[in-house]
Amino acid sequence: MKYTDLQTPAYIVDEATIRHNLEILKRVEEDSGCKILLAEKAFSMFRIYPLIAEYLSGTTASGIYEAKLSHEEFHVNTENKDGLSAVKENHVFEPAYKPEEMQELCKICTHIYFNSIAQLELHRPIWEPYQKAGKLKIALRINPEFSTQEGHAIYDPCAPGSRLGIRRSQLPAHLPEGVSGLHFHTLCEQKEQPLIDTFRSVEKNFGTYLSEISWINLGGGHHITAEGYDVERLKHFLTEVRETYGFEIYLEPGEAIALNAGTLITSVLDIVETEEMPTLILDASAACHMPDVLEMPYTPPLLGAVPWAEYKETENVEKADRRRTDPVGGLVPVRLAARTCLAGDIIGIYGMPEVPKVGDILTFGDMAIYSMVKNNTFNGMALPDIVLKQGEEYELVKRFGYQDFKERLS
Repeated sequence: MKYTDLQTPAYIVDEATIRHNLEILKRVEEDSGCKILLAEKAFSMFRIYPLIAEYLSGTTASGIYEAKLSHEEFHVNTENKDGLSAVKENHVFEPAYKPEEMQELCKICTHIYFNSIAQLELHRPIWEPYQKAGKLKIALRINPEFSTQEGHAIYDPCAPGSRLGIRRSQLPAHLPEGVSGLHFHTLCEQKEQPLIDTFRSVEKNFGTYLSEISWINLGGGHHITAEGYDVERLKHFLTEVRETYGFEIYLEPGEAIALNAGTLITSVLDIVETEEMPTLILDASAACHMPDVLEMPYTPPLLGAVPWAEYKETENVEKADRRRTDPVGGLVPVRLAARTCLAGDIIGIYGMPEVPKVGDILTFGDMAIYSMVKNNTFNGMALPDIVLKQGEEYELVKRFGYQDFKERLS
């Protein structure tokens, strides 16, 4: 189908951008000797799992459903990809597991991480036979107590009182029997220096355990495919660590795989004039379709527009303030909002050349990550279509309807 055939709202994922990101990550794997996993919590569009599996070593799940999805879908199509292995790794971490979940995870996963010694020992009767048979590797997640976050405590696993990871004071003198790996995850949309700093802290405070393991997972939050990321420095660091300790190294980025690969298109349904500025009512919602806009919070990029807070900082602000009565120069401030009943369901305020009209289509950028995996049907809002862009063609991968809303209820 063509772009003009699409309905709104719709997430559009560009296959070419996904492949571009994967090529960068594959070079990191090859040049440093590390393994890179897709963190499904950020991007779980399994329609393109076979494509991602051509480049990456496996996935990491945050629960049994993601682990099952990977087990079922994350495979290379060997009929079309001669010479590429269909066997991919399936890692899972959850702060706590139910016994019935552990029974199933041990059958479908290659690596399981535990958040506490108590959880490790509680489930030992289940996982240990698989581990001793060489079918499963076990790791502990540690808390380096070394925060690199600024202003986003909700995304900081090292924040005071964090429930994530075992602190140094809680570890025994030696790692428990059966544990061959360590894991830490402390970053969020960050470059290579915070990773290096965190690892140096781990060396200092957890160094005695680094000689006891055969593999380590350095977590996610690595913006490897973002502009300005020093990929060569990352590769040099990973190579140095691997040669120093001799263990296998994993990274588990989610955003880096689908960064800048998705858009969300939405239609203008109405325009409400307020005392401050025009407010556009869209068929897309921050609360329902892009929850990070409210959770972070942040203003998502919008094609052909500038976030108003950024525009006000420029020398054009005086012209911009006059724009509503004087059409000469500047941008007009426009508030974009949803049609839910939540008063705060505001996507953002933008500077635009002119106020869009009812029926116009707006395009938000970087909407592949943490969007489809977090969306919801609050207020009975319809979920956006999921579309895959392949060159100039658009494939309607999924269209949701009333039954999808109803089946989540009782």
